[in-house]
Amino acid sequence: MTTDTVSAAAAGTWLLGDREINRLGLGAMRLTGSAAFHEGLPRDRAQAIAVLRRAVELGVNHIDTAAFYFSRMRSANELINSALAPYPDDLVIATKVGPARDASGEWTASARPDQLRGQVEENLRQLGRDHLDVVNLRLMGQHSLSEHFGALAELREAGLIRHLGISNARPEHLAEALTIAPVVCVQNRFGIDAPHGARMLRECAARGIAFVPFFSLAGEGREAGAVGAEHDAVRAVARAHGASPAQVRLAWTLRQGAHVLAIPGTGNPDHLVDNVAAGALRLTEEDCRLLEAIGHAAP
Repeated sequence: MTTDTVSAAAAGTWLLGDREINRLGLGAMRLTGSAAFHEGLPRDRAQAIAVLRRAVELGVNHIDTAAFYFSRMRSANELINSALAPYPDDLVIATKVGPARDASGEWTASARPDQLRGQVEENLRQLGRDHLDVVNLRLMGQHSLSEHFGALAELREAGLIRHLGISNARPEHLAEALTIAPVVCVQNRFGIDAPHGARMLRECAARGIAFVPFFSLAGEGREAGAVGAEHDAVRAVARAHGASPAQVRLAWTLRQGAHVLAIPGTGNPDHLVDNVAAGALRLTEEDCRLLEAIGHAAP
């Protein structure tokens, strides 16, 4: 596949609320630097903007971001605004609220229910929008989400938010949220070597809700990115298809169900094309048996 034929549409589509999107999107966390937050090297601003514009050219119409995706020099939301406003009609921007960081980048106590409106308005300001397409409530260990999710449901009724989702959640959180307002997506950690999220994957499938895994490429590296040697099985499948290990991981992720959306993050133009091209990679049953053995061996 040449770069001229790479398209996010090859991954198929999903109806996120009332918005049809390509299942392969873009995560914005790494637009600010080579690693999340203050880790790694700052990203060249022109390069980050070029990545965003190229992503849209490649058919990416789902971008995942947050106001707390910032470094000392860069803000993901500001980059998105600068690169893409006025926004294409088909572009869906999903953001997250709940966690909070101070001006120095240090994590602070998560937002109280009465502080969520301020976080929503900050995303609106940074993105230059009058409403947010999707807002995910990122849970920070709460037993119940009713007060926080109820506050967001009120903002949805007020027209500031179009659709709601939850993140870092358990199935009981999803059931609780659905008694308050519609849920269009769940963002949880899940990947070849993090199979413990499979229960929520199945729960979302049964309810027709999008499942949006994070760290599906980074694995145990999490915010720092992929660390350590790649699994032999991933490398073997990659060699068999003439693909990269990252493409194999993304193809496996998308294969977990038509409701699964991938949001690989990058600020590197070459990695972007590589990631989007993964939407056309079709794994065999034998490939999947090899890859799923990794999860069974995970502690």
